[in-house]
Amino acid sequence: MLVKEKLGNINFFAISNRKIDYLFIEWYEATKRILHKKTISGRDVAMKFLNENPQLSEGDVVYEDDFNIVVVEISPCDAIIVRPRTMFEMAAVSYEIGNKHIPVFYDQEELMVAFERPLYNSLLAAGYDVHQGSRKLVNPLKTSVAPHGKTQGDTLFSRIMKLTNPPG
Repeated sequence: MLVKEKLGNINFFAISNRKIDYLFIEWYEATKRILHKKTISGRDVAMKFLNENPQLSEGDVVYEDDFNIVVVEISPCDAIIVRPRTMFEMAAVSYEIGNKHIPVFYDQEELMVAFERPLYNSLLAAGYDVHQGSRKLVNPLKTSVAPHGKTQGDTLFSRIMKLTNPPG
């Protein structure tokens, strides 16, 4: 099957009597424009997002017919998990990780990145509350500008920076 666009999210989708077939992807595949995978039931799926930024998310519906719905599921991975103790520490950790150009994810008071031993050791040595664990990396921190230089509101990082560096 060829998928060219997302149809919505399962949380806002009429399932009726249709069977949900999950399409498991890795966190780093969520932004790929072209991707070939198999669903849990073995159905081949070719995704070609040529006219949009795919940014697939947990629960995205990529196919539907009268009997089936194909839903994206992000697989858990080995991750570095940081629980910042203050807003200043949140900004500092975000800067440290972002300075390495590694995608950062945020969920329930935790900053997360895919596990890398050197980064883990560096954050640990700096005294941050850091540990290793399995997580679904599903909520990317958007710290750069949107395409064409237009921002779409404040990012979490910019709000943290405003809180830690109030205007003088």
